Amino acid sequence: MPQVSLNQRELADLEMIASGAMSPLEGFMTEAEYRGAVDSMRLPSGVVWSIPVVLSAKTKEQERLKPGVEVALLDEAGNALAVMEVSDRYGVSQEYEAQMVLRTTDEGHPGVQYLRSISSVYLGGNIHLIRHPEHRDFLRYRLAPKETRVLFAARGWNRVAAFQTRNPIHRAHEYLQKCALEITDGILIHPLVGETKADDIPADVRMRCYEELIERYYPRERVVLSVFPAAMRYAGPREAIFHAVVRKNYGCTHFIVGRDHAGVGDYYGTYDAQTIFGEFDPQDIDITPLFFDHAFYCTRCGNMASTKTCPHGKDDHVFLSGTKVRQMLSEGELPPAEFTRPEVAAVLAESATKGGGA
Repeated sequence: MPQVSLNQRELADLEMIASGAMSPLEGFMTEAEYRGAVDSMRLPSGVVWSIPVVLSAKTKEQERLKPGVEVALLDEAGNALAVMEVSDRYGVSQEYEAQMVLRTTDEGHPGVQYLRSISSVYLGGNIHLIRHPEHRDFLRYRLAPKETRVLFAARGWNRVAAFQTRNPIHRAHEYLQKCALEITDGILIHPLVGETKADDIPADVRMRCYEELIERYYPRERVVLSVFPAAMRYAGPREAIFHAVVRKNYGCTHFIVGRDHAGVGDYYGTYDAQTIFGEFDPQDIDITPLFFDHAFYCTRCGNMASTKTCPHGKDDHVFLSGTKVRQMLSEGELPPAEFTRPEVAAVLAESATKGGGA
């Protein structure tokens, strides 16, 4: 049987397809599914789907595979994880894909860099899982969609908000999450632990921050912490739609969308990830987005606020960029309590001391 080794993004996609997190996908996208996602953000069935989920050919031989052939899908160690019956083999314009999905062809964008690194020939077809990818980290937090749905039902939650993040939590995130808790029964805090860019804070550091915070500042019976195994695309608005519709499979009814969701650099407008939801009928998305403006601590208000609730100027607002926080930590200085909880700052400082990327 021909073999195809999966890269880190493809491994994450395989896991999510197999668990049902990417339902209704049952495999890597066929050409019709790919074209629909790229061109209209819909699958041929009409289901909203804004991100390509594809398997790239790795060799010239794989680029010549014919539909009907079965291939073994391998992890990076050469272990067989699944069998895929190739139903489609198709070439694409990665320039067009980048422009449509990422809204840029600039090679400074990590998503464009990824496209440049893979073949422009994709293989599509349903998968048949042999075994799940092996993990040695976050084992207690790796809840599949069927497990979160059962857990929410057991707790009697009918309205569940999801929070997506790839960054360490700070007071603005906490504020958004607790606002969502005011109008729902519970919240799924769902940090992304798949592949991210090199200068993002490592997943283990981010998880420790959440553990510290939930232990001390959250009603634990109203919070579920679980990891989201997806890889980042840094696709901004398109990825916000993807993050929302996938969370439906985990049993969530609401999805928090803050400023610059899934963004990178200055490729997207601050609230582009919110306005894109207006391109769809609410029943087509079928999960309620919760839009939040930029949140901060206001020294004159004496509490967390946003531009919707605070009348004061920027001089009264405590906001630190990621670059500034990293600089402070590298110099042995902790961010102020108005920006992040002291327990979280201590975790970040320890990570920075050990060279963990904070």
